[in-house]
Amino acid sequence: MAGEVAKEETVVTKVKILKKTNVKPHKPLGKKECQLVTFDLPYLAFYYNQKLLIYKGAENFDETVEKLKDGLALVLEDFYQLAGKLGKDEEGVFKVEYDDDMDGAEVIVAAAEGIDVADLTDEEGTSKFLDLIPCNKILNFEGLHRPLLAVQLTKLKDGLTIGIAFNHAVLDGTSTWHFMASWAQLCSGSTFISVPPFLERTKARNTRVKLNLSPPSDAPEPAKSATNGDVTASVDPPLRERIFKFSESAIDQIKSKVNANPPEGSSAPFSTFQSLSAHVWLAITRARQLKPEDYTVYTVFADCRKRVDPPMPESYFGNLIQAIFTVTAAGLLLGQPIEFAAGMIQQAIVKHDAKAIDERNKEWESNPKIFQYKDAGVNCVAVGSSPRFKVYDVDFGWGQPESVRSGSNNRFDGMVYLYQGKNGGRSIDVEISLEANAMERLEKDKEFLMEA
Repeated sequence: MAGEVAKEETVVTKVKILKKTNVKPHKPLGKKECQLVTFDLPYLAFYYNQKLLIYKGAENFDETVEKLKDGLALVLEDFYQLAGKLGKDEEGVFKVEYDDDMDGAEVIVAAAEGIDVADLTDEEGTSKFLDLIPCNKILNFEGLHRPLLAVQLTKLKDGLTIGIAFNHAVLDGTSTWHFMASWAQLCSGSTFISVPPFLERTKARNTRVKLNLSPPSDAPEPAKSATNGDVTASVDPPLRERIFKFSESAIDQIKSKVNANPPEGSSAPFSTFQSLSAHVWLAITRARQLKPEDYTVYTVFADCRKRVDPPMPESYFGNLIQAIFTVTAAGLLLGQPIEFAAGMIQQAIVKHDAKAIDERNKEWESNPKIFQYKDAGVNCVAVGSSPRFKVYDVDFGWGQPESVRSGSNNRFDGMVYLYQGKNGGRSIDVEISLEANAMERLEKDKEFLMEA
């Protein structure tokens, strides 16, 4: 089947922490600081961004750990911000601070020798990853007193995992995978990284935004019982997470279908991303069984490096993303052919040019709002990550990952992560978090799975 559902198993994760250390840049750098700008600050109340890379091989675990730590010390010379801490100046402007006396990045060494690589790559969900990735449910503002980068290296029966937690107020997905590729390059024998990070953050935005940030509560609002007026805690519906694998052939079929009858006014043929986005949005909306008048929102966290004026290089290190929204009624969305959804998404993306970005920044700076990770909108489908990130090129010297996944942080009903497929080419893995009953319906949707 084209939209293959990942196999479901049950794995009890037994992880033993062996050692915790810190890694600093290989050579002294002195004192450095970097102002957080408008693109960074809204993410202070998100959780740390978590990734898990699962590898076979790397037979001598102790030697591998030392090799990875040595490479980390070298790469932190260029990406020094990840070895620092968050700070605030006397005016309340957030910044990244680094000096040679700081501890640097945290490295945790662990063992789970009863677990096979296959146990982690076949199962749905993310609960099995909880003990393999650090910083579960740690908010980014806690970077005031925590490392901005934490790494856990865990020995498996037939391989190892590299669990990484990045402070999302410091970097976005493009910067995350730039860092990972650079670290792997140094571990594979290179004496320098091919593309150094562009660290002049205020080139993208030079406004000093003062925030009076108090720790946000992630606890649900209390709700009154309909029967007796007692105050009870509202409970979010249980979520399930699954990967749906779309082959090159399936992606080509979706793209061909969406472009068969382009609507009037479409600016260009629909891209792979726009076509797949429409396919996913429609399927999740069907699975949720919304009323025709219910609104549904599609949100894309778009890279703005080439959109801002002046454009920033791909190597810009920091956050340079903004959420782009499009909204319609569920009945209208489902009552139209798929190119209607693709057209809405395309139009929202095209309109988000340098002028729109600047207006969004000015609006936010005049009334700063710190978002929480699930503020993306009602009945939302929100897309993070990107299939253009070369996640399977992260080879530390013993081969490419068997699987790349996101951790349990920053997930809500409708969160979608897109990754390049393991087989490369145009294949794409779609990782979806959805309310459990809706997920069960999605798994049976032959149109979504390309079985119709």
